[in-house]
Order: sequence, then structure tokens, then C-alpha cells
Amino acid sequence: MPIATVNPANGETLKTYEAMGGEEIERRLATAEAAFRTYRTTAFAERARLLHQAADLLDADRDDISRTMTVEMGKPVTQARAEAAKCAKAMRWYADRAEGLLADEEPAEADVKESGGSRAVVRYRPLGPVLAVMPWNFPLWQVIRFAAPALMAGNVGLLKHASNVPQTALYLEDLFRRAGFAEGCFQTLLIGSGAVEEILRDPRVRAATLTGSEPAGRAVASVAGDEVKRTVLELGGSDPYIVLPSADLDRAAEVAVTARVQNNGQSCIAAKRFIVHTDVFDAFAERFSTAMAALKVGDPLAEDTEVGPLASEQGRSDLEELVDEAVESGATVLCGGERPEGFTDHGWYYAPTVLADVTREMRIHHEETFGPVATLYRAADPEEALAIANDSPFGLSSNLWTRDEAEVDRFVRDLEAGGVFVNGMTASHPAFPFGGVKRSGYGRELSGHGIREFCNITTVWHGA
Repeated sequence: MPIATVNPANGETLKTYEAMGGEEIERRLATAEAAFRTYRTTAFAERARLLHQAADLLDADRDDISRTMTVEMGKPVTQARAEAAKCAKAMRWYADRAEGLLADEEPAEADVKESGGSRAVVRYRPLGPVLAVMPWNFPLWQVIRFAAPALMAGNVGLLKHASNVPQTALYLEDLFRRAGFAEGCFQTLLIGSGAVEEILRDPRVRAATLTGSEPAGRAVASVAGDEVKRTVLELGGSDPYIVLPSADLDRAAEVAVTARVQNNGQSCIAAKRFIVHTDVFDAFAERFSTAMAALKVGDPLAEDTEVGPLASEQGRSDLEELVDEAVESGATVLCGGERPEGFTDHGWYYAPTVLADVTREMRIHHEETFGPVATLYRAADPEEALAIANDSPFGLSSNLWTRDEAEVDRFVRDLEAGGVFVNGMTASHPAFPFGGVKRSGYGRELSGHGIREFCNITTVWHGA
């Protein structure tokens, strides 16, 4: 895949970049290692000051960088602005809380004495340069939720961003430089995926984090495992959205639309499989499909656009293939199922789509739909709803709509997912750990759990 900005609204190539060669990569790795030796000793107050300055700059740049994101990967510009604002808030959250999250911990005095010691402490120390392999779908947020905690912990960052968002990737390096971070604290590597393995094997790189596809996660995990390096993987998702009879049906259907088509449906934590109790299935299906069909598809730079193009032509082709195969195998199209009228000859658009009568024999049942396509399932009872929800290789997040507390307890206990959002849609926030189980990956981002992922958790013990 070339390193280039290609506008998904019309297919026009706007800017291309040469991949960095070996000499430049070596220079940047050496710079990162040198920067870490100094930066690791900076006080939390100084790190926080720099990160606050970066947040202030991002706020000032919001309109420009939002337009850049939209032109590079097609998200509606209103959502791009919200993403930029969310990133600035996350930076401030970590700037203000990192010192407390990484404060020394003292074991119980009785345990210390039993060990034969006089005192002991558990200390969180930085690891070193961390390689981040990041996706295009949230080109700012995915990076900031790694960079903010990593920098506050005293690590330095090396970013290998998706090849279709190079301008956003370069902006991020420039943002941290303008904020006052020393050279080497955060660098963007304009490289193809083929260069990742050699960089990850370099002994100066101490750990890696990846958000992306399952095959990409397997490749990075395999190399990191061979090198015995820590990794965090946030991979695909096919999140269930479960609606039981006691739910507020109007609200559940309304939120379902946003939960499915946020970011043009290209979100790992977007709800994708809508599992509805038979008692309310018809009413929900009618509300949901009507609202999906009414969404405004159009130019992502227009303020009133609700659904823009998919990020790539290949992405749309993959989505079309899944839908067409499902329909040929008996799925029913309640709305959409094709390229929208007016966008059949330009741009990589696909109409908001709802499919019913999906069976487990269909590929779309097992594979992630990365676009505005929802699959709708009828469940006879809560037990069947739970079985359908867990019948997936993924386990990122989940959504449950019910007013019955016993049902809440049951589903929270038994859903195979990294999160359960009750009577609302899945969202990420710096205060809450984020990640999944099964083929959705391992490790956690955000919260105190996320900042500690790339720390050397050190036991300091003093003898009597």
C-alpha cells in the first residue's frame, strides 16, 4: 500500500510520500534511545506541563487537523472535530493523574517483616522506546491514547501509522515537537508494514502496541514473542447489541443507529450484531431499519453529513462481498444493501444496511463488518441471546438493553467481552480500561491499567 493521501470521497490522490530508508530509520531509533536516557528522569510536573501544552495546541489546531483527517479517511468532519477535542481532554486527564496512577505502592508491613525485610516498595519505572502500530479509522485518538500515558510514564514513542493517513501521522510528531518535547520523545516513521519486523526486533525498542486487524496482530505478536518483548493488542470486534423485552425500545433503536454507523461504521467497538428478543423483535427492526435508511449519506466535509465514504476502495469491496454472500445464502435486506444513489460512480460509499435472517453458516456471522452494515438476530429468550452473543471469535465490547437487574447480573457475568455497556453504547474514556478477549487481543489501554502496561514494575526491598 503506497504512503499517500487519497481522498475516499472521490478517489483523488492528493499527496504521496517516499518511505523512509534504512539510514533514516537507524537515525530515528538512535535518537529515540538517546532521548529516553534523559526524558526518563524528568519529573512528573515537567511531563505534565509539556502534555498540557500539546493539548492546548491541539485545541487551537482543531479545525485544520479535523479537515485533514476527513480528507484522508472520510469520517464526517463533525466527528473529526469531536475526535480532536476528545484527544485534548485525554492528554489533560493523563497529565493531571499520571503521578498518582504510578505512585509507589507499599506492601503490608506484616508481609514485609515476614519476608525478613525492614521496608519495601513497588515502583513503576519506564521501559524505553515503544513502537506503536496504529490504524487509520481514528487517526488521532488511537495514537493519543497510547502516546499520552506512555509519555507521562517516561517512555518515548515511535509511531508507524497507517499508510493512508500520512499527513495526520506527521502532524502528531510536529504537535509534540511544538509543545516542547525534546527531539526523539515522539517520532513518526513513514514506513510500510514490511519494515515493522526489523524495527521491532531492534533491541532499542522495548515494547509494542498495535491496534488493527487480527492478521496484523498475529504478525506483531509473533515477532515480539520471539524477541520476548511486551505487547498490547487491540484487534477486531463484532460487538453484540442485545435488546430484551424490558428495554426502552425507542431509546434502544435510536442509540443503535449511532452505535452502528459512528465513523461510517468503521470502528472496532461499533455494535455490529443486533440480537433482539422475539417479543420486541419486529418493533425494534422496524424502528432501526427506518432510522438507518433515513441517514444522510454525502460529502464528509459537509456539516450535515451523517455517513461518509469508506476509507478505501478495497474496504468497500470486502464489505460488498460479505453482504452479497449473505443475501445469496438467504439473508433479508431490510434497508440498503448497495451503493447509495448518487454515489455509484465516484467515492467509496456504501448505504447504511440492515440484514435479517442471518445464520451462523454465513461468513458475515463470523467476520467483522467494517462499514455501515448491521446484522439482526431473533432470540427466543435471554439464554439464546447470550449464546448468539458469545458465538463469535471476537470479544471486544458489548451492549445490553434491559431494565431487569437480574438480567444485567447474568449478562455481565457470562458475556465474553472486555466491556459490558448497559442501556447505552460502547464508548472509550481515559478513566476506563479498554481492551478485549479472544481474538480481539490482550492487554488494556487507558486508565491506570493502560499506563502501567509499559512500565517496569519494580520491587524494592530493604533488609532488616
